Amino acid sequence: MSTLSVRQVRRRFLVLHGLRWLPTGLMVPVMILLMQERGLTLSEIGLVIVAQGLVVLALELPTGGLADALGRRPVLVVAWLVNLASLAIFAVADSFAFFFLVWALQGVFRALDSGPMEAWYVDATLAADPDAHYESGLGHAGTVVGVAMGAGALLGGGLVALGPIGPVSALTVPVLVAIALQAAALVALLVLLVETRPGREAGALRASVAEAPRMVGQAFGLLRRSRVLLALVCVELFWGFGMVTFESLLPVRLAEVVGDPDRAAALLGPASSAAWLAGAAGAALTPLLLRRLGAAPSAALLRIVQGVTIVGMGLLAGPVGVLVAYLACYTVHGASNPLHMGLLHRQVDGPYRTSVLSLNSMMGQPGFALGAVGLTALADAVSVSAAMLVGAVVLALAAPLYLPAWRAGRRAPVPGSPPAGTPSAARRARPRRSGGRRSVRPRRRPACPAPDAPADPTTRRRPDAAPPSGGGRRIRPAAPNCGPGSA
Repeated sequence: MSTLSVRQVRRRFLVLHGLRWLPTGLMVPVMILLMQERGLTLSEIGLVIVAQGLVVLALELPTGGLADALGRRPVLVVAWLVNLASLAIFAVADSFAFFFLVWALQGVFRALDSGPMEAWYVDATLAADPDAHYESGLGHAGTVVGVAMGAGALLGGGLVALGPIGPVSALTVPVLVAIALQAAALVALLVLLVETRPGREAGALRASVAEAPRMVGQAFGLLRRSRVLLALVCVELFWGFGMVTFESLLPVRLAEVVGDPDRAAALLGPASSAAWLAGAAGAALTPLLLRRLGAAPSAALLRIVQGVTIVGMGLLAGPVGVLVAYLACYTVHGASNPLHMGLLHRQVDGPYRTSVLSLNSMMGQPGFALGAVGLTALADAVSVSAAMLVGAVVLALAAPLYLPAWRAGRRAPVPGSPPAGTPSAARRARPRRSGGRRSVRPRRRPACPAPDAPADPTTRRRPDAAPPSGGGRRIRPAAPNCGPGSA
């Protein structure tokens, strides 16, 4: 697939990951407040945000199948071009219709962007070294996202604090800077992401588009055959609903507590920066959580803890209390995402990896859309705090969905036990010589992993062993033809 080494693949993946999230970080302090400044109510903001969820819901799977069939690089290039266009429109939008268009384009961007880069990283890493541990790179990516989002939010808040520049309002300046950064990120993507694709002739695109539905069908087949994968994907439905609280309602809650939207935006810049750095620290804790509790129990516990932090954002009085809870929420957020994605990656083979990641992301979109409509309407009708409490409860309800992954991990065979027929196994199975008494079943003893094959702490298996899925074996697609994007 690639001539890059494991280290080169990881380095490029982390650089591109940071560049992808830096413009988003700039938008965090101003996105909701800017729409309010230009005349939209909270209910209208919820409705325009729904446009993103609906578009992602429609395009997530086809674009995931397209990325698996055509290649990850061309899909990412189109995605980042669409994001650049949406930011340009956002800078000048002044009506419900224009903001609806912005969020619809954001939906196209999210659908195209969801999965290809991670899939490229995992497949390129395994192509360079089949025994490589890619989980650490995914954890480092969470740290990079935290740093990039934090730096972007800090820069955005600082730009707002400087005030307006000529006719450009203070809340619009970060949007213009985000446009420039997105253009630079697109250039870096063209240079750094190297991918070998099987077909580049004129008919390659047409063949890949025709192949995409089959890739999507195979991804749904994986869900039908695996209770573990199905439960992991359903986690995103609850998480998407609850995410509205700390992505969309927190700026409004802070403005409510402070009493001034511009001052709230200026505070939210450094607060968002600190929050994403806290998320990076949480992602760095992933190896510790894997060793102490395992992936599935840790992920379930963190969903509950995150719900508690959202309750704090909704109930604590004063900006200090709200922001402390906000920091705690993002610390948990940063730790839980690598755990969830690691569990997800272990349930699927490479040719369908992007399609399954798209399925996972797709489930979050209807949840986010329902939350955006329901929670913003509840905030207008009752209070922002009440809406945040409802979102917290729904988010925490995802915790039991990690039980199938935990049970499958416990049922996984422990590596290192001697195969049947070896002398040691035969000695343990030898019947006792005691007259007519029946043979005694050998007592099973836990075996330690081989010295050169450390056990994966999440499943007590070799990292490169076939992961459990339902019945304890790795799911493989029924169709033997992997398509043109299988390289």
